[in-house]
Amino acid sequence: MPATLTTAAVERSTYVITLTYKDEDGNAVTPDSVSWTLTDGHGNIINSREDVAIAVPSTTNDVVLQGADLVCRGRKDETRILTASIVYDSSAGSNLPGKEQVSFRVENLQAVIS
Repeated sequence: MPATLTTAAVERSTYVITLTYKDEDGNAVTPDSVSWTLTDGHGNIINSREDVAIAVPSTTNDVVLQGADLVCRGRKDETRILTASIVYDSSAGSNLPGKEQVSFRVENLQAVIS
């Protein structure tokens, strides 16, 4: 189920999202593979972050977003959406697909110093 994170990211700062994975019964699972994609509220890929593989999947993994991942193009806050795709095994079968999505707000800074 898609979730909205309540803590906003600060433009061009660092923001950590912890991914946790569950099987079809809601039990914790260690996926065989995990990848993630970062988009804006209109579905545009942000900072070429498409199908980024997580090298060592675990029951939880941190995705560290920073700098260009968190740039606001205008003078207002923006929405980012991180979509994770997993492949896992369970009692229901092997190589099962799973998807999860979280959205969060990036706070626009009026004066960004690089």
